[in-house]
Amino acid sequence: MISRIKDAGQPRSEHLRVDRGNRYLPGAMLFFENGYAGLDHFGQWFPDLADLDASPETRGAARAATFTTEAAAVEEVARIWADSGCVDPSDQYYVFFDAHDVDDDRAERAELLQLIEFLGLERVDPPAGAVGGEVWVRTDPRLEVECARWS
Repeated sequence: MISRIKDAGQPRSEHLRVDRGNRYLPGAMLFFENGYAGLDHFGQWFPDLADLDASPETRGAARAATFTTEAAAVEEVARIWADSGCVDPSDQYYVFFDAHDVDDDRAERAELLQLIEFLGLERVDPPAGAVGGEVWVRTDPRLEVECARWS
């Protein structure tokens, strides 16, 4: 778990469940570079520690529900892609959770799937031989601009 506390004006604390140990160093670097705000796009922050006990799918759904505008949802989808994705060799699809198993990143996968639906993006079946946790989405002009910004 990573916690962050903001003590300016109105004190606020938030918490993040870290599913993989190799995520601590990037979090520390983001904090050292930009402080509290540097961690804004690092993952699913929750104000109550009890929220971290929810299933990854419930945490992902709760996080997805916080995005109520198309622009914010596109930015979040691009953040997830930048953290774990690639563009397939044909340049026709964005691949999320590239080479990840279905049990990896369950909260972010649940969040992504809801955001894909919210945005009306076209999800396609992965090709034969793809790892079971990959999520393939047909390229979309809204994503192209935002993903280029994150890459």
